[in-house]
Amino acid sequence: MRLIPCFLLSITLPAFGASFTSDADFMAAHGAFQAGDSARLAQFAQRLKKTPLGIYVSYYQLRLNLEKADTGTVRNFLSRPEDTPIIDRLRGEWLKLLGKKQQWDLFDAEYPNLLDKDVELICYALQSRLHNQEQAALGEARTLWFNGKSQPDSCGPPFEAALSAGVIGEQDIWQRLRLTLEAGNVSLAKQLAEKLRGNYAVSPVALESAAADADRYLEKLTLHNAGEGSRAVALFALHRLAKQSPELSVARWEKIATHFTEAEQHYFYGWLAYEAARKLDNRALQWFKAAANTPLNEQQSAWRVRAALRAQDWPEVLAGINAMSEQQQREAAWRYWKARALQAAGKPAEARTLLAALSNEYNFYGQLASDELAGLPVLSKAAKHKPGKHDVAAMLALPGIQRTLALYRMDMRSEASNEWGWALRNFNDHELLTAAEIARRNEMYDRAISAADRTVSVHDFSLRYLAPYRDALQTHIREHGLEEAWVYGLIRQESRFVTAAKSDTGAAGLMQIMPATARWTAMKLGLKSYRQSLIHQIDTNLRLGTYYMKTILSRFDDNPVLASAAYNAGPGRAHRWRGDQPLEGAIYAETIPFDETRDYVKKVMSNTMYYARQFDAPSPPLKQRMGIVSARTAENQQVMPDEG
Repeated sequence: MRLIPCFLLSITLPAFGASFTSDADFMAAHGAFQAGDSARLAQFAQRLKKTPLGIYVSYYQLRLNLEKADTGTVRNFLSRPEDTPIIDRLRGEWLKLLGKKQQWDLFDAEYPNLLDKDVELICYALQSRLHNQEQAALGEARTLWFNGKSQPDSCGPPFEAALSAGVIGEQDIWQRLRLTLEAGNVSLAKQLAEKLRGNYAVSPVALESAAADADRYLEKLTLHNAGEGSRAVALFALHRLAKQSPELSVARWEKIATHFTEAEQHYFYGWLAYEAARKLDNRALQWFKAAANTPLNEQQSAWRVRAALRAQDWPEVLAGINAMSEQQQREAAWRYWKARALQAAGKPAEARTLLAALSNEYNFYGQLASDELAGLPVLSKAAKHKPGKHDVAAMLALPGIQRTLALYRMDMRSEASNEWGWALRNFNDHELLTAAEIARRNEMYDRAISAADRTVSVHDFSLRYLAPYRDALQTHIREHGLEEAWVYGLIRQESRFVTAAKSDTGAAGLMQIMPATARWTAMKLGLKSYRQSLIHQIDTNLRLGTYYMKTILSRFDDNPVLASAAYNAGPGRAHRWRGDQPLEGAIYAETIPFDETRDYVKKVMSNTMYYARQFDAPSPPLKQRMGIVSARTAENQQVMPDEG
């Protein structure tokens, strides 16, 4: 257990020994709650009653018997003065019980106090409102209806009421069916199919067959005099096949295309183009053009522009962005690429207007915009603030901050993160930076960064771009000749400096190294005593991670854009994502097919710029740093040994 920093002792807890006694009691209480042992839980409740975490123990006690708890007891808990998410959590859990029991008077009295509403509770609220605000409730149910995902069971009654009243009609059922098929939600599509008749009729058996083996289904398909429902299943199968292979999908399409209406043909090409663009298929643009004016969703619209960027077709980039919704066009990515397209179109004044506004933003595109304007780096424009001793002391006295520190100290990271986010939800810039400083002093580096990241007008980039473990890293950085700013840019994105970080895929430690990569790297380094349990040991993690960074950087011609992509998604993919012709580094990054890796590479490169400034290291502009990614060749398609 990590020691609480000495500066907290006089503020948060009466004595060092008392803090660890409280910790032990609380962990025992938490264990009793998880075991459902109310008698043992009661033993610790009195001891912890006057501590910041006493509210959690009260929650545990009430939660164990919530279904049998009397209304007065629940309301007493919900009316407690503590400002903590655990109260709102119990409120939501109680409301769900009330909704299931249809105790609408109690539900209606408490629901307005709930802050964290989910769809299940929203639908319970609609059920209640059906009794006295029927038309408004039915209208809101219709809004929830248009979703390709399955909704909670609580949404069933409002949906059925809207269907019975004709507020949701056959065309609406049909539209939702299309959304479910686009989302691949076959089970919900089958449920909706039961409500459709005549021309819209959809066979559940056909849906199952198309989902199980799209190519085989299409091979046996006959569409003579087929209704709209049957054609929708065929389009679903074609889309599913396009995910596997645009080539196969086109081959099947050419044999049956004449059976579809013009609108359906355009619809098919919109999805074919989208799947082809995500596979970096050069035919994507021609298929987007074949889609004509069919409505594209946000993902399709984005990939239309990305396909044009890969082809360096600037008129099409501009046309694709102009066709987006106004909301999507406001995203930083599309404002930047629109400015670039306007430059290519010989409209520098319009481009400069977009770039000037964008250059004031502290992100990847703000930095690129500043480069285009040949202006000062965006970091120099920020107003700065450093919290004083009294600011820190006052915030440390807040129970929410004390609860966060205690929960982190006991390695209850999920609860601590919830408490932290709740405490910060209404903070101004100065308060956010004070909270970030407290988190930094307590080695809660991820929380420090997240708080500093949220400021709007006043900033502290040394907190937003923390650089812990510099002494531990220096030896490895010098040994491999790596740029310190890039190493820090990558670690910040990988783990936010949480030594115990572990991803769903098994990547571990500060540098989020995959087990197989760790074993391969340890072998290359000659670490005969290496074992998986060492992955979270700081020096071992940094040693393995920096060696691997150097290996892939060398393998990718010292191009940090490619190396960053390879670090996240694997060297083979980073190679395959090259173009048939050299690509501007920013275009390569923008057109990475994996959403996570695309975001990752842009953030690593942006982070690197800020760290270079912080370290007073010489650095080229971001656009120059992104460089040019050379074209795909037979030689550079060879994979590294760890990929087999």
